[in-house]
Amino acid sequence: MKKIPLALLLLTALSSYGQQMHYQVSFPNAVHHEAHIELTASHIPSGPAVFRMSRSSPGRYATHEFGKNVYDVTARDRNGKNLTVKRIDGDVYEVPQHDGAVTIAYTLYANYADGTYAGIDPESIHLNMPACFMWMKGQDNAPISISFDIPKENKGVIATQLFPADVPNNFTAPGLQYFMDCPTKIGDLHFREWKVTNTNGKIYTIRVALEANATEQQIDELTEKTKKITAEAKEVFGEYAPYDHGTYTFIISANPYVFGDGMEHRNSTMITQTMGSFNPNWLTGVISHEYFHNWNVERIRPKTLEPFNFEKSNMSNELWCAEGFTQYYGELILARTGLRDPKTYLATLAAFVNAKQNTPGARYYSPIQASNHAVFVDAGVSIDRTNYPNMFTTYYYYGAAIALALDLEMQPNYHKTIDAFMQAMWKRFGKTEIPYTIATMQETLASVTDATFAASFFDKYIRGHESIDYATLLAKAGYELKNASEGKATLGVSAQPDGQGRLVITRNTTKGTAAYEAGLDINDELLSFDGTTVKTMTDINDFLQQKKPGDMITVRYKHRDKEKTVSVTLKEQALPTLIPIEEKGQTVTESMQQIRDSWFKTRTH
Repeated sequence: MKKIPLALLLLTALSSYGQQMHYQVSFPNAVHHEAHIELTASHIPSGPAVFRMSRSSPGRYATHEFGKNVYDVTARDRNGKNLTVKRIDGDVYEVPQHDGAVTIAYTLYANYADGTYAGIDPESIHLNMPACFMWMKGQDNAPISISFDIPKENKGVIATQLFPADVPNNFTAPGLQYFMDCPTKIGDLHFREWKVTNTNGKIYTIRVALEANATEQQIDELTEKTKKITAEAKEVFGEYAPYDHGTYTFIISANPYVFGDGMEHRNSTMITQTMGSFNPNWLTGVISHEYFHNWNVERIRPKTLEPFNFEKSNMSNELWCAEGFTQYYGELILARTGLRDPKTYLATLAAFVNAKQNTPGARYYSPIQASNHAVFVDAGVSIDRTNYPNMFTTYYYYGAAIALALDLEMQPNYHKTIDAFMQAMWKRFGKTEIPYTIATMQETLASVTDATFAASFFDKYIRGHESIDYATLLAKAGYELKNASEGKATLGVSAQPDGQGRLVITRNTTKGTAAYEAGLDINDELLSFDGTTVKTMTDINDFLQQKKPGDMITVRYKHRDKEKTVSVTLKEQALPTLIPIEEKGQTVTESMQQIRDSWFKTRTH
C-alpha cells in the first residue's frame, strides 16, 4: 500500500476533503454469522455514486471475491428516502442519483475467521476489513469513522489499530488504505503489553491481544516468547519500525473456531491457529514471520505493490524477497532466541536447499517468475488442475533458499551477514518509504558487497535460475550436505486406492523422476511391478525397498482403461540433510564458528 506519513494524511484529510465516510456496524443475526453494515457517504460529488466490495486484501496477492457474501443491498438519502441502487457488476453497486449524501446498507455473511476473511459469532467478531466493508470509488482519501453495536453476549474487548474516538466502540482512519490495513477483533481477549525504547528515544507499546482458552501462566509464557522475538528482530535492522500511533498489536486467535493463517499489517498482525488445547510453542513461528514483515514488505516495499489495488490481483516481481527472505529470517530469529533448537533449524535449512535444488519450479524458473505466479496461488481458488509440481515452487521456500545462499556468500567473502543487506534496504527504502525495484535491490547489494558480485548474483539466481553449490557454501559453516536417502530407489509417484479396487496415481508426476520419464501420469492405474501386483502405496514401498537406484523394472498400468507396459529405470531419492563436521571427528574452525554464531548466538539481553 502507498505509505504516506500519518500526520500528512490526517492534515490532508481535514483540510482538503469535505467528503466523509461513516460505517455503522451491528450484529442482529450474529448467531447465524450475519452483520448489518451501513456506509454513509456525505458531501460527495454530484453524479452516480459507485460502491464496491474489494477483490483483494493487503498481504494477499490473488483475488478473493469478497462480494459473494454481500446481499440485501439497499440505498437511501439523508432523509431516509429509498434511492435506486443498481448492481452493475458482481461486487459493484451504483446509485445513479443523490443529493450529496448516500447511505448504502447490506447484509454481510462471515463464517471463516482467518488472516484474510471474516468470522461473525455473538461471542467473537473477527474482521479483516476488505472482506467486510464496501467503499466508494473515487473517495480513497476521505476520512473514515466506524461505530460498532456489539452483541450483548460479546465481552466487548476490542483489538484494532484504528484510532479510538471519544465515544466508546467508535474509531477513525485517515483514509481507505489505512482503514483496510486495520484488522479488528472484538470478543473475550486477553491483553498483555510492554514498552520498548527505540534508538531515537521514542517509546512504543507492543501488545498481545489473545483469544484463547489459556491460563494466565500460558499467556505470560506466550508474551515472554514474543518479547524475545520482537527484540531479536529489532537487532537485524538496528531499530524498531515507527508505529503510526505508538503501538504494534499481535491479534492472535488460537482456538477451534478459526482457520490457520497469519497476515501482516503496518501496525499489527492477524494470526489465527486452529487449536484445541492451547500451546504457546505452536505460535512462535508465525509470530516471528509476521513481525519481521513490519519492516520487510510493510515498509521495505516493492514498487510492484504500490499502490495496493483492491479491485484486482496484485502481481509482484519481488515476493522471493518480501516473503522468502522473511521466511528465512522468521526461522533465523527463532534460532537466535533459542526458541528453535539447532537440530531443527538445520533441518529447516535443508528443506530450503531441497526447494531450490530438487523442485522443477526452482530448477527451471526464476524466483521472479515464481513471485509473478502468486496471483494464482496465494489462497486463490480454482477447480481445474494445474501443473504446479513441474513449474512452480513457493516463493517462501525459494526465496529463503536464495537468502541462505546470500548469507553464506557474504560472510566469508565480505565478513558481513545478510543483516548488512537488510539494514541497507531498510535505510534506503524502509525509513524513506520509497518503493524498491529489482534494479535498486541489486544496487543496494552492491553497496554492501561490490558491483561485480551483486550483478553476478542477481543475473544467476534472481533473473536466472542457475543451480547453487550449497555443499561448498555450507562447508564454510562446518556442515556437510548429504543425501539422507542415499542408495534408496524411488519411482516418483504418489498413489492411493480409489475405492473401486484400483491403485491410481493421484498427483502429477514430476520432471526428472523415473515415472515422469517413463510416461506415467496422474490418473493412471498401477497394476504390477515386475509381475508383483500392487494395491497400496505400502505395496510400492515394500517393492522398492528391494531395489537400488539404476535398477530397471517393468511397470504394468492402465491409461484410460487401456493396459500398457513400460520399462522404468529407478532413480535415487533426494533428501538433503546437514551433518555437523564434528560428528565426523573434524574440527570446527574459527571462521566456521563465526557463521554458526551468526545463526545461533542471541544479541539481546
